[in-house]
Formats: sequence, structure tokens, C-alpha cells
Amino acid sequence: FAPIFGTGWQIKFAHQTFAWSSEAGGAAAVHCVIVGFVQTDTAEKLSVEPRLFTYPRVKGDPIEVNVENGINAYLLDAANVLVEKRSFMLSPALNQTQYGSKPTDGGNLIVEPEDYKQFAADPIAAKYLHPYVGARELLHGEDRWCLWLDGMNPADLSKSSLLRRRVEAVREFRAASKAATTRDYPHHHLFRQLAKQEEPFVCVPRHVSETRAFFTVARFNPDVIAGDANFTILDPDGLQFAAMSSSMFITWQKAIGGRIKSDLRFASTLTWYTFPFPDIDDALREQIITAGQYVLDVRELHPGRSLADHYNPLAMAPKLLGAHAALDRVVDKAFGAKRPLRSNEERLQILFERYAELNSMQA
Repeated sequence: FAPIFGTGWQIKFAHQTFAWSSEAGGAAAVHCVIVGFVQTDTAEKLSVEPRLFTYPRVKGDPIEVNVENGINAYLLDAANVLVEKRSFMLSPALNQTQYGSKPTDGGNLIVEPEDYKQFAADPIAAKYLHPYVGARELLHGEDRWCLWLDGMNPADLSKSSLLRRRVEAVREFRAASKAATTRDYPHHHLFRQLAKQEEPFVCVPRHVSETRAFFTVARFNPDVIAGDANFTILDPDGLQFAAMSSSMFITWQKAIGGRIKSDLRFASTLTWYTFPFPDIDDALREQIITAGQYVLDVRELHPGRSLADHYNPLAMAPKLLGAHAALDRVVDKAFGAKRPLRSNEERLQILFERYAELNSMQA
């Protein structure tokens, strides 16, 4: 958009994301936007104000939005700021992401529910069992485990036929790989990519349904191994969980992040590294951490519910909504809101302003 705006064009009207419909058989699922441009010198002569249409349901009818500031590159009524990917954090309060651990093992270092009792009953193998969280386990709360053999005593392989068979199967799987780096990896008892956290961490899915009111993340202790379908963020005190669970963050994600169809696609360097979370004093930091912990406490009132259950847009528990509202109040305050915010549109105004301020300070 920078070259377009730089040559004197501006957005005159826009339709935000909607589902394209077709009567053709076997038509692909396609999501579209429509954008109309006009050059500045021409626009100055026109009396018609910019028009913006949003779709509360991607397959529903459009609703026209009142435009006060103009339509920016994200098809929003907000400051015309272009957000660029970063390789380091914009906010000093936030931590960088890491990829989860990647097994590349043919499934042999993963312990499925039907095999768990067998491994738990083996006194040697049981020492190395850890909860394992892939994308599905994170969202749906399903049980899965892995054999985390980093630091294993090699003698334990001879003491446990279960372990030995699994490690031998990993070796055979990797030896047949077409990738030289996998064939040459010598540590067949280890995950191919090791990213175990030594402190509590936030587990972040790569994709989140557009229907969620909040980004569906969880906070785990370091005994849990996050798979490479997720990102992880070191979170010793809970601030990262609170920031990512706020309406401010999912509003930012929805505004500037990528999508698969209409689902949100988390990209750390675009949506997390650029998130303009303010530098806050210790008192406000503790308030935010406490509010985030309350969200976790309310979830624990129903331990059998998965994240998908908790954040079902048609059936979120009133107490959980209240916990998020309390978190939003203190996070909004940290961003400089002078009064309780009534909508995510108000949050967007603040987010783009804070981004421009922080970005200019680091330029």
C-alpha cells in the first residue's frame, strides 16, 4: 500500500472480508474484499465521504460503518499507519516467541492414550513421560504424551524394552527420510527440534477461529512439551498470558494479521512483535497479572471444558466473560484509555496511535 498511497491514491470505498458465493458445482471456498481507489486531487473535488462496509457474518449482508478518520490499508476507520514485520519486540514488556518442539519421529516418541497405561506401568519409561500438546490437544483438551529423553541415561534403553523399541523405530524412520539433515541427525532418542521451556509458558496456536471473542491460549508449567504446531512464549509471572488474552490483542490480530479463509493466522513477527503494549509501572503490571490469573481461575471452575468449549461464541460462561471484562478494563487503562471502552473500534484507534508512537521512538 505504501507505493499506492505515495502516488496520491486513497481508499474511497471498501467492503471488508466476505464469502464469495458461486452457483458453480464444486466451487472453492473463497473470501474476498473489495476496494475502490481515487486519486487525492480528484477526491478533494468530491463531496461524497469514504464508505466502509463490514460483514458481521462472512456469508451475511453488509452493514455500513460511519467513517470519521478515513479508510486505512487494513480497511478500517483508523489512522493510516502501515505495520511492518519485526525481528525483535516493539514492546519492552513482552517476550519473543519460540517454535514448539518438533519430533520428526514417525510418531514413535509420541504416546497415545491407548498406550499410556503400558508406559506409565514401566518404571523406566515412566520417568520420561511428559504431557504433549499439539494444536488439537491445545484447543480440545485431548490427552497425549511424549517420551522426552533429553538427558536420558543410555543404560535405561537396556532396562526398558518399551523405550528401546521406540528409539529403534525412530532410527529406522529417520534413516528412510529423503532429507539429509534428518538422516544424518545422530540423536535418535531426541526430538528433532528441542524447545522445552524451563519456566511457565504460554502456548499459542497458529490458527484461531474468527468467531472467538478472545485469542485461545493456555499457560502451562514446564513439564508440558508443546509441539511444533504451536508457538511458545516464556511467561514466568503471567503477564504474557494476560496481554494475549485481552481484547486489545485479538483486535490487533484481527486488524493486521493474516487469515486462512476468515480464520485468524498468528504470525509472531507481524502480530505479536508489533503489538504496541505499553511500558507499565510495577503496580499496573501486578493488576494485569492478577486479572489474567483470574481468567485462568475461572476456567478451572470447569476443568473438564476445553478451550473450544470455554470460548464457544454461543455459550461463553457469564463468569468467564466477566473475568475477561475485568482484564480488559485494566489493559485498556494501561494503553491510556481515559474511560471504559465500549467497542473494539475504539481500541483500534488507540492501538494504531500507540503503534505509531512506539515505532517512531525506535526508528
